[in-house]
Amino acid sequence: MIVIDNLSIELPNFSVSDVSLHIRRGEFFAIMGPTGSGKTLVMESIAGIAPPYTGSIAINDVDISSAPPEDRKVSLVYQDHSLFPHLTVLQNVMYGQRYQQIKKAEGERIARDLLETLNLSHAVDRKPMRLSGGEKQRVSIARALACKPDVLLLDEPLSSLDPQFKADFRAVLKNIHTQTGITIVMVTHDFVDALTLAEQAAVIHKGKLCQQGAVHDIFHHPVSSFVADFVGISNVLPASFTENSCLLFDGALRIPSVRHESMTQGLVAIRPEHVSVREQDTFDPDWVRFTGTLKHLDKYGLAWRGIVECKDQILTTTLDSNAVFANTLHPSMTVHIGFPEAAIHYMRDEAV
Repeated sequence: MIVIDNLSIELPNFSVSDVSLHIRRGEFFAIMGPTGSGKTLVMESIAGIAPPYTGSIAINDVDISSAPPEDRKVSLVYQDHSLFPHLTVLQNVMYGQRYQQIKKAEGERIARDLLETLNLSHAVDRKPMRLSGGEKQRVSIARALACKPDVLLLDEPLSSLDPQFKADFRAVLKNIHTQTGITIVMVTHDFVDALTLAEQAAVIHKGKLCQQGAVHDIFHHPVSSFVADFVGISNVLPASFTENSCLLFDGALRIPSVRHESMTQGLVAIRPEHVSVREQDTFDPDWVRFTGTLKHLDKYGLAWRGIVECKDQILTTTLDSNAVFANTLHPSMTVHIGFPEAAIHYMRDEAV
């Protein structure tokens, strides 16, 4: 287990403040946040290479706060690979073993086994300049594992890969985790990577811990408008609450609801993919239904999204591609909007 207790790091123009994390042994844990949020600093503090900090860090019940990096049984892989250009793949993978008292023969066996597992046996004698980006990433993972660490730290491991290779490398990371059972802590700004790979996660913003828990819980039940936006919930609307109702659009839409934690004012979050737009009101009678104006259409990957306005509030919605192509939906028209009541997530308004 990794236990980070009240971690604080002070830099001239940035600080990490009172971050506490609990990561179970053998877990795949994601530290999420936008660029510049402080997530890599937290990871580097686990590795022992961050600037001086206050608080404590323990791994497997041993306080390592003052231990040098080489004594922490932790391996760190940065997104730029940091391979030695003059060494072969095999030599790169074996390089760190000299600091872990691993004998050469045993170290070479470990390295070759890892390279085979990562489909790199064909490249043992190549130099890094002859490797693809994906191969370099796998070599850096092999080098980290060759030192037999208790914890593997990954800094944005998929950010430099082309989209067509990301799925393959996610499968590689899943396979490593399954086969070794090692604790993996991954820093990422992409919640899709976290949702695909991790079991538990934390969201950090401006050096502060915003939310920690199961990835799917963060994805579906964010605690703030920032976390909601980070995980792709672009629809965050102000709401007021009566004893048994939630009121949206300045009271124009009333949704039967149990008042959430005695709030009178709060926020409602709804994922765009849960909001449908149709020319006619053909929704399930149990759905929340209302009308609005379709402002414009956007191509979003292989799908279409619409921007709908209702009482000066904007909603992002998923559109039926057939309706778009048939030209039954077009900007400026009045449309029917609907979503299941179960799609609503209630949050406190941070400003209240």
